[in-house]
Amino acid sequence: MITVGVVGSGAMGAGIAQVAATRGHQVILGDADPAAVQRGAATIAAALAREVEKERLTSEAAEAARQRLVLASTADGLAAFRDCGLVIEAIVERLEAKQALLRELDGVVGPDCILATNTSSLSVTALASACALPERVIGLHFFNPAPVMPLVEVVPAAQTAPHVTTQARGLADRWGKVTVLAADTPGFIVNRVARPFYGESLRILDEGLADAPTIDWALRELGGFRMGPFLLMDFIGNDVNYAVTESVWRATYFDARYRPSATQRRLVEAGWLGRKSGRGYYDYLAGADTRQAVEDPTLGELIVRRVVSMLVNEAADAVHWRIASADDVDLAMTRGVNYPRGPLAWGNEIGLDRVLAEIERLHEESRDDRYRPSVLLRRMVRDGRRFFA
Repeated sequence: MITVGVVGSGAMGAGIAQVAATRGHQVILGDADPAAVQRGAATIAAALAREVEKERLTSEAAEAARQRLVLASTADGLAAFRDCGLVIEAIVERLEAKQALLRELDGVVGPDCILATNTSSLSVTALASACALPERVIGLHFFNPAPVMPLVEVVPAAQTAPHVTTQARGLADRWGKVTVLAADTPGFIVNRVARPFYGESLRILDEGLADAPTIDWALRELGGFRMGPFLLMDFIGNDVNYAVTESVWRATYFDARYRPSATQRRLVEAGWLGRKSGRGYYDYLAGADTRQAVEDPTLGELIVRRVVSMLVNEAADAVHWRIASADDVDLAMTRGVNYPRGPLAWGNEIGLDRVLAEIERLHEESRDDRYRPSVLLRRMVRDGRRFFA
C-alpha cells in the first residue's frame, strides 16, 4: 500500500490525512509551521476519538491510524515525501504558492508519484505547468470536513495522463469516497452549479422582494434545502463565499451569471463575515437577531421557483459545456452540498418547459444576461426530451 503525503495541516489537510490513515496508509503530514503540524495531529486524534465514541471505529483501529501518521516540518525541505506514491497539497489558495510547492515536490518524489492539488478554484492546468512532469498532476477536490463529506471532484489538467486519472479516482473510491469527474473549468462542478443558490437569493434580497429570513425560510421549508442561503453564507463566511463567486466570475471572463453581489461585498468590507465575526446577514452577538420570516406560501413558492430554475439552468449549462456528465452533476450536488434533489432530476420533476419559461420571464423583465437560458435547456424543451431518459 502506497505512502500518502499531505502538505498543509489545516482543517482540510488534517481531514484528508485522517481519511488516508484510517484506510490503512502510512501518511506523512507536513507543514512549514511545526506548531501547525502538531495542531493538525491533535485535530486528527480528537476526530478519531469521536469516531470511537460514536462506535464508528474501534479503539484498536483508531490507535492504528494514529500510529500510521508521521509528522514532518517542510520548513527545511520536502525530503520526507521522497518515497510517497501520492502527495496531496492542501495549502493556501494562491496560485504562486501552490505552483512553487508542486514544482519543489516534482523534483523530490519518484517519477511514478502522483501529485494532487486540493484546489477549489484555481486552474489545475496552470498548477501542473509548474512541474517538469505535468502529466502526473491532478486535482482531487475534497469537501470540508473531508472525513465526513463523501464527495471528491476528480479534475484532470490538460496535461494529466489518462492512467493518472484512473489511478487517482480509483484510490479515492477505495477510500470510500463518492467521486465525480469534472473538467478543469472555473468552479469545477459544485462551486459553479451552486452559484445561483447564493446569487439569485441575493438578487431577490436586493430587489426588495423578500428579506433574508424569509428567503431562508422558503428555501428550507418549501424547497427542502438543509440550510437557507443567508444562514449558509454566514456559516461559510461571507469573505470566503464572496471570494469564490468573484473567482468564478473573473475566470469566466465576467459572465453576468456569476456577477458578485454588491450587498455581500459591503458586508465583507464592514467585517460582517457571519458567525465567525458575530455578525453577517444575521446578528450572532448577545441579543441575537430577532427578525422573523414572512411565512407566505405564495411568496415562498415564487422564491423557490426562481432559485431552483436558475440552478437547473446552470446544471444544464454544465452538461452542455461538457464540464461533467448529467449523472455526475446531480451526484455532485446531492453528495457534495446535500441538495434535496439533483438539479437536473428536479428540472425533470418540475418540467423543463416550465423552468425555461421562468428563466425567459426573468430575462424579459430584466434584460439581464444573468438570465440567459442554457442552449441545452432550450434544445431539450424544443425536442421534448428529459434528462436521464
